Amino acid sequence: MPLYQVDAFADAPFQGNPAAVVPLDAWLKPALMQAIAAENNLAETAFFVAEGEGFGLRWFTPEVEVPLCGHATLASAHVLFRHLGFCGERIVFQTHSGPLTVTRAADGQLEMDFPARRGVESAAPPALAEALGARPRAVVEGMTMLALFDDPEAIRTMTPDFTALARFCRPLDNIGVAVTARYEGPEPWDFVSRFFAPAKGIDEDPVTGGAHCALTPYWGERLGKTSLIGRQLSRRGGTVLCEDRGERVGLKGRCADYLVGEITV
Repeated sequence: MPLYQVDAFADAPFQGNPAAVVPLDAWLKPALMQAIAAENNLAETAFFVAEGEGFGLRWFTPEVEVPLCGHATLASAHVLFRHLGFCGERIVFQTHSGPLTVTRAADGQLEMDFPARRGVESAAPPALAEALGARPRAVVEGMTMLALFDDPEAIRTMTPDFTALARFCRPLDNIGVAVTARYEGPEPWDFVSRFFAPAKGIDEDPVTGGAHCALTPYWGERLGKTSLIGRQLSRRGGTVLCEDRGERVGLKGRCADYLVGEITV
């Protein structure tokens, strides 16, 4: 089986979020896909199979299958466009989160159309503040929990207790916690974030498309904007161009190749 490792939401290698992409002729048993993802030991390994005029797509962390992943979807589209000769301008992936489309823009960037994840703001649970080592002013609950802060520097310098954070997240019906704050500074960013999912085998995800499904509508409403720039402040860092489309969000970025290999099992 061919294996591609792609840095998504990156202008060059060693930036953004690495994802493994494995094109398949037919679906493997889930246990084998999970074993391959564990062996890759990246935040996500994506598998896709041609289905009709599009592709079925599934994502695995080193520990579990997840219902939605942005950066590995972007990476999968990149592999199809750049390496596998897909000639159209729009790819449709059938997933556990419904149909997801990726369009190739004239400037070479790839734009995903994803479901918006809106939630209700509420008080921050004390256990979350203890696990993060910082107290959010509030949270927004949903598939991705947003922990809201006023100071962008608090996002940059945060050092969570990942064992405690996994214990907090495990009983919740979500993927992880995105900590976020409005950005007002010299860079063109509208908001900053980081994303933690230790209960899913990912202490910190470098750049997270799925989290921006929740971040985009939240900050779009608060800032009165439909087009926003999000910056994820992980060590690798990455920028996501976001568009609030009501029930959907547009998430745009570039990809950079790191390696092409072969799985021999």
